[in-house]
Amino acid sequence: MSSSLPGARALPESQYDLNTYWGRVKHTVGITDPSTLLVGKTGLEQAKKLLISYKTGETKEMTPELWRAKRIIDSTLHPDTGEPVFLPFRMSCFVLSNLVVTVGMLTPNLSNRGTIAWQVANQSLNVAINYSNANKSSPLSWSKIAQSYFLAVGASCSVAVGLNSIVPRLKRVSPSTRMVLGRLVPFAAVASAGFLNVFLMRGEEMRTGIDVFPVLSESDKAKLAAEGKGEGEVASLGKSKKAATLAVVETAFSRVFNSSPIMVLPPLILIRLQSREWLRRNPRLTMPVNLGLILVTSYVALPLALAAFPQRQQVKAESLEEEFHGRGGERGLVVFNRGI
Repeated sequence: MSSSLPGARALPESQYDLNTYWGRVKHTVGITDPSTLLVGKTGLEQAKKLLISYKTGETKEMTPELWRAKRIIDSTLHPDTGEPVFLPFRMSCFVLSNLVVTVGMLTPNLSNRGTIAWQVANQSLNVAINYSNANKSSPLSWSKIAQSYFLAVGASCSVAVGLNSIVPRLKRVSPSTRMVLGRLVPFAAVASAGFLNVFLMRGEEMRTGIDVFPVLSESDKAKLAAEGKGEGEVASLGKSKKAATLAVVETAFSRVFNSSPIMVLPPLILIRLQSREWLRRNPRLTMPVNLGLILVTSYVALPLALAAFPQRQQVKAESLEEEFHGRGGERGLVVFNRGI
């Protein structure tokens, strides 16, 4: 993240208003931009140099080139560690990483064996993404990660296989309705297991708390700059379990918001398209059409879902544990990294 770079001058958090939903959507579109994946080590170092030149005062104003550099840094580096997130697990690679797995889960008429295999693949990817983008102030042990993984896999497979066995037995509904319900089974499995996965993978945060920091006023930032310090050097006020719980709950809901349109719209649209003459005469086009529907829906849904809650969450200090009361910064607020 850009705050981990040297330099006392603070970078603007975004070129958009992050206090508004649509401002966060525009900001998230930049962070999830897949073109940032094409920037290699040299490009990343160049982006760092450009931002450092601003933070050290060599560059006076933000330019389109600097905003592009900030987008690269924010989409590549973890906000807590300042280290690059492994490429397949970055949010800018989220759609591409999930594409094959999603297509597999939404394949019509999957057997139980195929259903289980794709649910295992999906939860494996979820665990990797959740771990890579979680708040790192309360790291999770490998035993907890393994426990969370197997519980999430068990939950998703149980829901998927259970519903696959129930839907065909619904004799009181029409065949077309049963087909629609059958196509929505992956959504139920993914939504429930994805929600559970976040709680399991980030349960340690809720047990031990995450770091919270005072929100700095302009005068506070000026004092830090005069001391040759950056915002990244502000000491934590301590670890808050309430902040961690809020961060995990919001992240879990954003996962459901993201999976809902992806797992619902493409299969329902595909059902309608399969009734059209052109697709019945060309069944080989079914997979490319399904792939295109999933890809388009995924790129539209991701920024809308991630922007539901701010990544850098600000709350009143008095809404947290008593030890934080009266210790907030500007307007009595504290801030913490929610994770993605």
